[in-house]
Amino acid sequence: MRATTSILRAGPSPLASAPPPPPGTRPARAGHPRALAMAAALIFSAAVSNGQTPQGATYAGSEACQMCHEDIFKAFQKNPHVAVEKDKKRGFETHACESCHGPASKHIESTSAADIRNPAKLPAAETDRTCLTCHLNEPTHVGRIQSSHARDQVACVSCHSIHKSAEELVPRQRAAINKECANCHLSEWASFQKPYKHKLPEGAMSCVDCHNPHGSVLPHGIRTASANEPGCMNCHGDKRGPFVFEHAPVRLEGCATCHEPHGSANPKMLVRQEVRLLCLECHANTPATAVASKTLGGVPPAFHDLRSPQFQNCTVCHVKVHGSNVSQELLR
Repeated sequence: MRATTSILRAGPSPLASAPPPPPGTRPARAGHPRALAMAAALIFSAAVSNGQTPQGATYAGSEACQMCHEDIFKAFQKNPHVAVEKDKKRGFETHACESCHGPASKHIESTSAADIRNPAKLPAAETDRTCLTCHLNEPTHVGRIQSSHARDQVACVSCHSIHKSAEELVPRQRAAINKECANCHLSEWASFQKPYKHKLPEGAMSCVDCHNPHGSVLPHGIRTASANEPGCMNCHGDKRGPFVFEHAPVRLEGCATCHEPHGSANPKMLVRQEVRLLCLECHANTPATAVASKTLGGVPPAFHDLRSPQFQNCTVCHVKVHGSNVSQELLR
């Protein structure tokens, strides 16, 4: 509703220039949910068209589109969007093609691409609004218009093949999902080729196991676990607290403080090649007041001679590095 309100506030009502509703649409009472849905659809359609739909064009029906686009029409029959063809709720029954492309009567007469709306060639924000005419506020699309993909002008059709089969529209196979993401996220995919990584190249995981491409309440589209924890806890449940004695970075900064989430050249996917170097980023040169209050952890005691191999791997003794219920020093 916020998106609809913002469009209405932008100027005169777009319904004044909206294309006529599809023929055969039954009238609905004012204030009825169906009337509100149709009004929202017309508002979005008018906002998206932005001059792309010729004035005076009328709806011709999907069968008219089939005459020239038979291959696309046949492929579309295996697509979940074919349900729009029988959808009386939004008023596009027998007009599935025109629900996205707009009234096609002038395009049928001229066969010119300029006389039809092509969402793939519209600005990303306008393409997204076309999709959100139906997909607005669905649970699977929570935060879509606030996500990084939207801010970076990545339209829905950049990832979803609207006319193709259900598998190509929304890939379900892990390999297909990873291939789609790798088309843009080259550096992240390169990280998965390192020796220590999550097993995406092997097909044991996919990018969407950790990220929600449509948006999330956490940075980088990270999925959540147990309502408000990072998605890492979906698999690494033994690291989930609460602990009596917490390791502050785990709670305050997250797993990426110590680990490279996509892949690393270091064991355990650590951000440093040696454990001691990672620990000493916090446990060195700590102010005395902080040491006394135990807010940031303490400097290693004097007997920790870091020149000796036995003290160079902190986790030999401090094994409960994510948190402990028995030891304030995170010991065994």
